[in-house]
Amino acid sequence: MPKTRFNKFQQGLVKTFLLLYFSAFGTTALHAQSPSSAVDYVNPYMGNISHLLVPTYPTVHLPNSLLRVYPERGDYTADRIRGLPLIVTSHRGSSAFNLSPIANKQKELKPIISYSYDQEQINPYSYSVYLDEEQIQVDYAVSHQSAIYQLEFEGTDDPQFIFNSRRGEMKWDEDGVSGSQDIGNRTKVYLYAEADVKPEKVGLLKDGKLLEGTAANGDQAAIILQFPKTQRKINIRYGISFIDAEQAKANLRREIKTYDLEKVKDYGKNTWNKALGKLKVEGGTENDRHIFYTSLYRTFERPVNISEDGRYFSGFDGQVHQDSGIPFYTDDWIWDSYRAHHPLNVLIEPTKESHILQSFVRMSEQMPNFWFPTFPEINGDSRRMNSNHGVAAILDAYKKGIRSFEVERAYQAAKGAITEKTLAPWSGKPAGGMDRFFYEKGYIPALRPGDKEIYPEVHGFEKRQPVAVTLGTSYDLWCLAQLAKELGKTADYEKFLQLSFNYRNLFNEKTKFFHPKDAEGKFLEPFDYVFSGGQGARETYGENNAWIYRWDVQHNIPDLIQLMGGKQQFVKELDQMFNQGLGKSKFDFYQQLPDHTGNVGQFSMANEPSLHIPYLYNYAEAAWMTQKRIKTLIKQWFRNDLMGVPGDEDGGGLSSFVVFSQLGFYPVTPGSAVYSIGSPFFDKATISMENGKTFTVIAKNTSDKNKYIQSAKLNGKPWNSTEITHVDIAKGGTLELLMGDKANKSWGVSQPSF
Repeated sequence: MPKTRFNKFQQGLVKTFLLLYFSAFGTTALHAQSPSSAVDYVNPYMGNISHLLVPTYPTVHLPNSLLRVYPERGDYTADRIRGLPLIVTSHRGSSAFNLSPIANKQKELKPIISYSYDQEQINPYSYSVYLDEEQIQVDYAVSHQSAIYQLEFEGTDDPQFIFNSRRGEMKWDEDGVSGSQDIGNRTKVYLYAEADVKPEKVGLLKDGKLLEGTAANGDQAAIILQFPKTQRKINIRYGISFIDAEQAKANLRREIKTYDLEKVKDYGKNTWNKALGKLKVEGGTENDRHIFYTSLYRTFERPVNISEDGRYFSGFDGQVHQDSGIPFYTDDWIWDSYRAHHPLNVLIEPTKESHILQSFVRMSEQMPNFWFPTFPEINGDSRRMNSNHGVAAILDAYKKGIRSFEVERAYQAAKGAITEKTLAPWSGKPAGGMDRFFYEKGYIPALRPGDKEIYPEVHGFEKRQPVAVTLGTSYDLWCLAQLAKELGKTADYEKFLQLSFNYRNLFNEKTKFFHPKDAEGKFLEPFDYVFSGGQGARETYGENNAWIYRWDVQHNIPDLIQLMGGKQQFVKELDQMFNQGLGKSKFDFYQQLPDHTGNVGQFSMANEPSLHIPYLYNYAEAAWMTQKRIKTLIKQWFRNDLMGVPGDEDGGGLSSFVVFSQLGFYPVTPGSAVYSIGSPFFDKATISMENGKTFTVIAKNTSDKNKYIQSAKLNGKPWNSTEITHVDIAKGGTLELLMGDKANKSWGVSQPSF
């Protein structure tokens, strides 16, 4: 559009609009007052209204800590909240324990009270809200394994608190409240809470009636503490444990020794600034900085460190173990996180990443079969999604110099997960007929429409996902081969390297797509690359359609380019994906492919298999298109507002892509120890690493308009490659990019290497 000049009247209208916008949206809008530290840029409300599926949640926690909470509601638009949360035991899960304060007499007492609320404010380390009908001001601050609530009662009735356990027990011991809850698979979470004021009465709540007693158990077990009318402010502090109630008390007493909420808030703020401060960005827009630090905050939500005073409970064998000085981490959906989340840990917190990988080894040892986990959670491995991408996290860390975990054991566990466990999605069963077919024929066979499933290891709803599993397993086998080579296992290396080319067996040379084949080796025909495959394309692909899985050969991009017909044709096909229409109405498209949101043509910005795709232009001498796509996609789909995340965030999986991309580079192939350069968002970004070195990305003249790299220098020397190695970054230095508003198509034509 042509440039326009605003007159004073128009400028006044703009200022008035901005003031109204800030007033209406509060923390969901850009902060009117400039933030003074990194954590002040974080907006937990970003993405709290979903485009279609699951929104982000405004999680209050410290980095990778055991204790996480968020208001219990569907999303930001919910009119009421259910009680006050005490602990969330899984990403996107509901609160295990609940606290419901009462200041006005209730016609009907319930284990969890539903509240009308207002004046809510959330940041990463604290929470405040006003409960309208009860006239209670709530303030909250969190530590690692404990937290504190401060409640001010404006009403005239006796203050009361209902402590609830959904499935467990609650009891009063004259000093405090203890409780437990069964969260499945032999796993319990424990609570110990105490107030700065002694209650006058303690009772039980059962079937809506208040009964005498100090212990309750079963479904919706609840006890009520009643305090004197004269007590208008009450502080409640509590600890959480996965070991027992005594450990919950010990966690509380170790972390929060007073009832001073402000001290806990100050500690939380300092802790977050230390974590977020590992990456310092300067310049760019205020909006970009909010998006960057909010995304970085989300990468610290998972996995969680559940070691408690040197011990941890494992949901993988139902036992309490000594951690021997290495914290135990769990709750990590590896299908989502291997792509960018684990590489980000390797870059800025390699010690933590080594502890995470060692935790995975421990899990493997504690489960009945010595198989690397796929979706490790608090109460064990849920074996979700397709493929076994934990091996990529192992290889990526090893190739980047992390050796302080049991690599040999990790290799054996990953090998077992790929060759002994079934490849069928969402299954923890041993390998069966489908797996034998894969290793004999080199692909997962697809069923023809109307055929009945013959393999018992296949999940009834998730199906075979034959193309997705073939491609994903080819990458896993490449990772296994590279790790075998590093460990001197020549026979394994040669075997798995050969199998890593299995993706070729489903490539249709006529259409240039990966196309499902039946057991006889014939392509399914007729076939629609957008809509065939049923709900979520699970009968052929998985959550995403053929246009996304067309590029799912992360480990051998040069070969994929040759299959496509060379670099020029490769770029043409990439462009076509971004231009290809949905083919049906949005209603019909998303009804069948609800995970395939955030569309630009057939490209989906909302799901992890798409994350590396915009960087593929770099490998075909069209780096300027990567620069254009990255700047455009993030500007289109990631915003500092309530709908500012295009799809399921998955606790850091999607946000890590944003962090890397805004810095100016991305790990296209985890396990290769190189990064692909994109288009930086900031004038200067400084990475402070554990080894004491710093690496700086300087982007001169960068802006929304000046997105194209004109020239580059690495440590003062001319740089014409779209790649930079992890070694280059780890030893410290400076990548200097000169940016402009027109593409320099001759920059970045040096052949990337693996």
